[in-house]
Amino acid sequence: MSVAAALSREAETQELRDAFDAAKARTGLVAVLLAVAGLAWWLASEQMVGMDDGPGSHLGTLGWFVGVWLAMMTAMMLPSVSPTVALYAGTMRRREPLAPLAFAAGYLIPWIAAGLAAYVLTMLAHRVMEVSWGSTGHWLAAGVLAGAAVYELSPLKHVCLATCRSPVAYLLRSWQSGRVGAVRMGIGNGAWCVGCCWALMAALFALGVMSVAWMALVAALITVEKLLPWRRTATWSTIAVLLLLAVLLALAPDSVPGLTMPGGSMAQMGIR
Repeated sequence: MSVAAALSREAETQELRDAFDAAKARTGLVAVLLAVAGLAWWLASEQMVGMDDGPGSHLGTLGWFVGVWLAMMTAMMLPSVSPTVALYAGTMRRREPLAPLAFAAGYLIPWIAAGLAAYVLTMLAHRVMEVSWGSTGHWLAAGVLAGAAVYELSPLKHVCLATCRSPVAYLLRSWQSGRVGAVRMGIGNGAWCVGCCWALMAALFALGVMSVAWMALVAALITVEKLLPWRRTATWSTIAVLLLLAVLLALAPDSVPGLTMPGGSMAQMGIR
C-alpha cells in the first residue's frame, strides 16, 4: 500500500471516529435533556397535588406559580426541543460542553414571560370561571379551545411551526458564539416556539392548568406537531382533539373525562 493510500485511509478512519464521537455526544445530550424533563415532571406533579380546580384553577402566589410554571415548561417542552439543541451542539465549530445547556436555558426564558402573562389573564378570568361556570364559564373555556383550533390554521402558526420543525435556517441566520450567544439563540428559538404553541397552552389553562393529565395531553400534542414526520396529519389531529373538547365543554362539560368542575374541590390560595 502506498503512503498516500495509507494516509487517505487513516484520514477516513479519523473522520468516522469523529462522526461517531459527535453522534455519541449528541445522543448523550438528548438523554440528559430527557432526564431533566423527567425530573421536572416529578417536581411539577408533586407541587400541583390538590391544586387542580379545573378551568380557572387558583394559581397560588406569583412566586410559587413561577416556580411551578418553570417546572412545567421544562417537563413539557424539553423533549420536543431536544433535537434542536442536539443540532445546535452538532453545528458548533469547537466543543463547549455548557453551551447547549445555555441554549436550553435561554429557550425557557420566553416561556417564563408567557407564563407571567397567562397568570395575569387567568387571575382576571378566575371569577367568571368559578362563580358563573354553569352559565358562562364553560362557554368561555370552550371558546378558548375553539380559538386554539382555529389558530392551528393561521399563517403565523404555519411559520412558527415550520421554524420549530426545521430549525437549521434559524440556527444559521442567528448564530452567535459563546455561552452568552447560546442563551440569546435559545431565547430566539423559544420565542418562535411560544408563537407556535401559545394557543395550546391557553387550551391547557381552559381545561385546568394544575391537572397533570391535561398537562400530559397538551405536551403530547406539542410533541406530535413538532416531531411527527407527517405535518398535516399532526395538525389536523390536534384540531380534531381541540374541537371535540370544545364541543363537549360547551354542551356537556360533565362528560369530559378528567375535567374538574370549578369550585368542586377548590384549593386555597397561598398555601404553597
